[in-house]
Amino acid sequence: MRNSADSTNAPARRFRPVRLLTAGVFALAGLIFWISFNTAQGTNIRTDDSMLRLSDLIQERSRKNKDLEESAAGARDRVDALARRDNGSTAAQDRKLAALEDAAGTRKLSGQGLTVTLTDAPPNATAKIPGVPQPQPNDLVIHQQDLQAVVNALWKGGARGIEVMDQRLISTSAVRCVGNTLILQGRVYSPPYKVTAVGDRAALRKALAESPAIQNYQQYVAAYGLGWKVDQHDTVTLPGYSGTVDLHYAKPVG
Repeated sequence: MRNSADSTNAPARRFRPVRLLTAGVFALAGLIFWISFNTAQGTNIRTDDSMLRLSDLIQERSRKNKDLEESAAGARDRVDALARRDNGSTAAQDRKLAALEDAAGTRKLSGQGLTVTLTDAPPNATAKIPGVPQPQPNDLVIHQQDLQAVVNALWKGGARGIEVMDQRLISTSAVRCVGNTLILQGRVYSPPYKVTAVGDRAALRKALAESPAIQNYQQYVAAYGLGWKVDQHDTVTLPGYSGTVDLHYAKPVG
């Protein structure tokens, strides 16, 4: 037995490890709740309209970019007309300039051609072919590689010019997607996506059919209902590219 002296000199009682762990869990939970409240600022995070406002801002900027491009294109046309009137060039020089503008894609282009339309599958789509696994979300949307496959096939098929949505492609154009949203030359688009080419229709169709990437896409069309449509045109007109043709690139500092 311990005597009274031992009881008096005994060390102070310590918290058990289990109690310390419990206190730590409650403290951590309280911190998480406080961070969540501070982030939401009293709103429901899942229904906060901040993302909607961001989407609206992107769409508004895209519309402004379109208006500015159209305004700049009109001014450029007037400047070019005045320059041609006063530059004293010969007919041969004018023909050479026109040929260069055609090659650069800065002039309107008309002729026979076709339009390829790519569309997302319904969000509730299921496998249409026995033995095919049920789709994942990424299987049901158009991706950058799908659009690039169509554009590349049309160029390979001898297209004289290509338009994606309402914009003419040139040598520096980049078809890029973020999620299932297309970003092209400063503007934003949502599906369905339309790619129009001027050229020999039989050659363009042949190039589309022979593209391995498009053959792979067609498997998803059959399995899950991704959209694929090709319309032929006896005559179609592509707009001239109206943006800047200057190259922009990064430079190392120092």
